[in-house]
Amino acid sequence: MNSARPTRTPSAIDAIADAYVTTAARLNPLAATAMGLDGYDHLMVDLSPAGWQAQADAARAVLAELDEQTPVDEVDRVTLAAMRERLGLELELHEADELLGALNNIASPVQELRDVFDLMPTSTPRHWENVAARLHALPGAVAGVVESLRLAASRGRVAAVRQVDECVRQCEELAGAGSFFTELVTSDALEQALEGAAQGETLRDELAAGAGAAREAYATLGAFLREELRPQAPEADGVGRERYSLWSRYFLGATVDLEETYAWGLAELDRVIAEQEAVAAQVAGPGASLEQAIAVLDADPSRVLDSTEALQAWMQSTSDAALHALDGVHFDIPEALHALECRIAPTQTGGIYYTGPSDDFSRPGRMWWSVPADVTSFTTWREKTTVYHEGVPGHHLQIAQAVHERDRLNRWRRLACWVSGHGEGWALYAERLMADLGFLDDAGDRLGMLDGQRMRAARVVLDIGVHLGLPRPERWGGGTWDHDTAWEFLVANVAMPEAFLRFELTRYLGWPGQAPAYKIGQRLWETARDEAAEAARARGEAHDLKAFHARALGLGSVGLDVLREALRAPR
Repeated sequence: MNSARPTRTPSAIDAIADAYVTTAARLNPLAATAMGLDGYDHLMVDLSPAGWQAQADAARAVLAELDEQTPVDEVDRVTLAAMRERLGLELELHEADELLGALNNIASPVQELRDVFDLMPTSTPRHWENVAARLHALPGAVAGVVESLRLAASRGRVAAVRQVDECVRQCEELAGAGSFFTELVTSDALEQALEGAAQGETLRDELAAGAGAAREAYATLGAFLREELRPQAPEADGVGRERYSLWSRYFLGATVDLEETYAWGLAELDRVIAEQEAVAAQVAGPGASLEQAIAVLDADPSRVLDSTEALQAWMQSTSDAALHALDGVHFDIPEALHALECRIAPTQTGGIYYTGPSDDFSRPGRMWWSVPADVTSFTTWREKTTVYHEGVPGHHLQIAQAVHERDRLNRWRRLACWVSGHGEGWALYAERLMADLGFLDDAGDRLGMLDGQRMRAARVVLDIGVHLGLPRPERWGGGTWDHDTAWEFLVANVAMPEAFLRFELTRYLGWPGQAPAYKIGQRLWETARDEAAEAARARGEAHDLKAFHARALGLGSVGLDVLREALRAPR
């Protein structure tokens, strides 16, 4: 994808961006682990008010440095625009106490302090020494979280009671007898790494003590949330227009008209439903309902996987087949990207996610499937599109390609910048692209893709509707949006297990603006593609979709407004 391009000489702006990555890694070692940077895995982030202030001060300082620089080329111009947009919004969130008071069921310190252990290397005794050090440091980080939440509460910034209750439940689970931390330090991976190691017993003792300290820290955090924060938590889930607009800009990297987007979401939902109904007739015969088509597909033994082992093997084979079919035809995929591991996650929340490779690709990109304990079978017709979303041409191609662009992009562009609307929008765009390219011609697989598209369209409507308090359309029951009406709407539009939907709804209510970024991001990606096609026609040229994708993905993850401006620039 980057063949025939000369190696670029790094600029002064690149040097500033690279230095900022080092600063950011020092201030947030969990982010360093996520980026795959060596030397930070034994350290813990400071999530106290002082820690948040240090991160904000670093962002202000680098923006001031950048203001003194003049870009030397288009890469520099994009770097400047992207860093000003991202760091500027992070500072806005900091000033609004949104980071200080962050608490929800999926992406807040409660989860981040646990989830980082999934990314840590565990193949050598040295790796496990890092795990032990981080476990022992976790209580200090939790104390910082409590301090920050307490200060945010004193300023009137407290998460809704629904989010507090879910975080209490998660804390109690992590503090309990079956804790993830207990399983971590008694895992087969530990035994394999310590086999024959002289320090084996000492390190096992350190890890056991660290796991105990981590469990106790989560017990302390759960008690604080339950006894001190919950009485201050509002019942209302909606955050209001001002807060929602800020989060929407952050997740999209673009400013959109929220009312127009809400109306578009309703129209897009209707369009997807009509397409679903047409495909349902192909599956189950003329006049068949969507429910009948789903029943036919679920009853087809050729579309059922009966274990997590079978799921993992199917994920891997489906992902590998897509990569090899696309490479050299629709994308030029570098050899380093050919390693994509599909794994069953150690958690059981029901989520499916991707984690990128380390900077040197020693840790490959990975697709994770978090399987709830009570789920024992899986249907491939629903999930083939998900493999394309998380793997190739979705997140893996997008994220790992950016990491691979070291001849052109600085470390901040390659490793540290992530915009949900860009990333999740591309992944949804990739799903529809695979349908257009014929990879979802099977009616069942296509219905699975539409099922996902319908969910993403529905949550544009639900998310904006609840948080802004917009009128609920008569077609969907009228009245006002709240948790209960949102639940009715979600159940009517998403055919998935109740436990999954309950988790998802709580996520939407506690993470305003993030879920719509998928479908809105897809819309903005399609707009950028259509603009490029129109510009080619104006020049009297055929639109080269492969070249468009290469150019767009070569930019790395940037805000969607920055993306469109960069793609409009002459080459």
